Amino acid sequence: MIRNDGLVTDNIVAGSPASPLLPAAGRYVGDPEVAANWDQRYAEREQLWSGQANGALVAEVAGLTPGRVLDVGCGEGADAVWLARRGWDVTALEVSGVALARAARHAADAGVTVRWVHAELTHAALTPGSFDLVSAQYPALLRTPDAAAERALLAAVAPGGVLLLVHHAGMETRERHDDGFDPADYVWPSMVAALLDEDWKVELDEQRPRLAPDGGAGAHHADDEVLRARRLR
Repeated sequence: MIRNDGLVTDNIVAGSPASPLLPAAGRYVGDPEVAANWDQRYAEREQLWSGQANGALVAEVAGLTPGRVLDVGCGEGADAVWLARRGWDVTALEVSGVALARAARHAADAGVTVRWVHAELTHAALTPGSFDLVSAQYPALLRTPDAAAERALLAAVAPGGVLLLVHHAGMETRERHDDGFDPADYVWPSMVAALLDEDWKVELDEQRPRLAPDGGAGAHHADDEVLRARRLR
């Protein structure tokens, strides 16, 4: 169900014993300013992204056995729908209620089921080790001194599971933009890689040409930084 205020309610997991999520359904969990900023960005366009699954996700997930997946920063739901169509049990997390409402409509049109979570990653109270795949495609995760977002990504992966983190290559070394965007405020793959210990095996850490879908914001970025790591225990 989608409420008039844009929040997805009945589709969000309500913390049942079989669920990897603990928060009650329907309430945003996180910094209201973060949600408001993203709601404003999404509201400026009827469709912000291309509507197609990200190319790096398609390439890297092709050989994996479907299981439980967390889609971090799911946006308008293209990746979540693509994964669900291929047999994955999908939980999709997003700070923007506007984006979640669109994502839920797309999933309904596709005839697939997705658990929608309206929260920041660091506030979502995910049960540790719950997901066979944690996919974060170009996430806007805020950097903090305690590396909370990086640790939350790693903590969500089940033993034997995979973290797939993809971002625009070269961004972390750029200067602050005139519009106020400062790459130093955000988490980049190198920061997550720096936290990997003997419990992890890095399967891929490289820069490569981006498999970019046509249209949508961010289509001008030509190269990806791809980190794929498997949790051993």
